[in-house]
Amino acid sequence: MSASGERPFVHIEVVSDVVCPWCYIGKHRLEAAIALSPEVDVGINWRPYFLNPWIPRDGIDRQTYLETKFGSVERYAVIAERVAAAALMEGLPYLPDRISRQPHTLDCHRLILWSRSVTDPARVTQRLMELYFADGGDLSDPKVLIKAAVDCGMDGDLVRRLLASDADVDRIEGEAESAKEAGIDGVPCFIFGSSVIVTGAQSPEYLASAIERTAGRHTRLQV
Repeated sequence: MSASGERPFVHIEVVSDVVCPWCYIGKHRLEAAIALSPEVDVGINWRPYFLNPWIPRDGIDRQTYLETKFGSVERYAVIAERVAAAALMEGLPYLPDRISRQPHTLDCHRLILWSRSVTDPARVTQRLMELYFADGGDLSDPKVLIKAAVDCGMDGDLVRRLLASDADVDRIEGEAESAKEAGIDGVPCFIFGSSVIVTGAQSPEYLASAIERTAGRHTRLQV
């Protein structure tokens, strides 16, 4: 509690991509960190990042993607074991073998942006991540995105029209490029109150300490 009696508030910018497995794990850990900081009110803004900006807008075959980025499917399997172990510890379903197509995530980020006026963008982000990592959903398919939007309380007809247009394409691409220009070259990246930056899917305790440090700093500034 601050000297004025008001609860401290911390704004968090989360730079992430829905096809990044560590962003999937990091989102869950951030939510746990917020639960560890019940005295602090938190607001979150989800910011776009393209983990694989070279992928075509309509996506590519998953095997082609793995061979291009990691050299071989077998080499990726070694990396995936570490991710799977971390996801298991968080109780998150992680079934990469179900993924058959690697999407470009521009339309996913547009959907998250549009959800701000209707629902919690975290809910849409979570739904997209679940579809991808647990169900192997093709996030380059507009029908999959529309269904995800409807699942989260959005207007399916409106989303269909928006996806068929160029609405907010420049905005998302600009924000993603701005993140790279700011030096963000790995995600998830958490920016607490514009003053504390944490990169990677750190533990809930570590993220909670960042929340509390930022809240304390803001409280001192207000006194």
